Amino acid sequence: MPVARPATTPAILDHLSALADTTRSRILLLLDRHELTVTELCSVMQLPQSTVSRHLKALADSAWVGGRAEGTSNLYAMTRDELDPAARRLWALVREQVGSSAAAVQDQRRLQIAIAERRAKSQEFFSSSAGQWDRVRDDLFGDRFHLAALAAFADSRWTIGDLGCGTGQVTAALAPFVARVIAVDASAAMLQAAKRRLQGLDNIELRRGELELLPIDNGLLDAATLMLVLHHVPDTSRALGEAARVIKPGGRLLLVDMLPHDRDSYRQQMGHVWLGFSDEHVRRMLTTAGFEDIRVVPLPPDARAKGPGVFVATGTKGT
Repeated sequence: MPVARPATTPAILDHLSALADTTRSRILLLLDRHELTVTELCSVMQLPQSTVSRHLKALADSAWVGGRAEGTSNLYAMTRDELDPAARRLWALVREQVGSSAAAVQDQRRLQIAIAERRAKSQEFFSSSAGQWDRVRDDLFGDRFHLAALAAFADSRWTIGDLGCGTGQVTAALAPFVARVIAVDASAAMLQAAKRRLQGLDNIELRRGELELLPIDNGLLDAATLMLVLHHVPDTSRALGEAARVIKPGGRLLLVDMLPHDRDSYRQQMGHVWLGFSDEHVRRMLTTAGFEDIRVVPLPPDARAKGPGVFVATGTKGT
């Protein structure tokens, strides 16, 4: 007499099936903290595209990964926040066991190289274009977008961080109205241009550093700005996490960047890593970083601007 099968299969067995292949576990280790394209995954794992695509499809079908379009590419990431409790516990165990394997360690090393290459493209553009950056930015976005954004906040007692300050245009606009501005940029050429622009202003500090590792003490800032710089940052989660670290509880972040667009040429021409950000993407990033009371508002277009639409997002650092 045949044995009766259960009416439903326990979810944990489906999860075990999805993670049973070592290659799929390696993919999840890479996508646990980063959004990557198929090409990047192939390079990091040193596997053919057909193999990576096949395993990605299996992971997507079982809801372990999700993808989104970015210009002509698709970016994939692990859906950690959407997994059920059983899957999260299982993944913690698998990550602990597989993460120390020789293949996974090599994957992580190559991943850092891939991320560094993203950053190098952006820095190459800045190093060669500091002298004409104002003209390039004005051609793309107009010369007054920052004025509309800065109307969101200004307090004479504040210390504000201009994160990714470039040539100091936003710093110059803020300095007369606040107690202190700390302007940070990774490009020495950009900081030299900013220094020339900001001569005569005595409440400004220029500091060189990456947005993912800010040279600012914890909780020093009352507010911070990220003006048209986040799309150059490979690890946006880390950058926004750093912004949250240096802002006081209850302090404000003002983020201005591009709405989603399909101008893929910006990657090569100007080192863009991201082709804009959707409302949902911005809210998710800011929430994950620890910000609350988030608002995302598209700015009125400038008839003279040649670039994509621009939005302003604000958030309050949680207590």
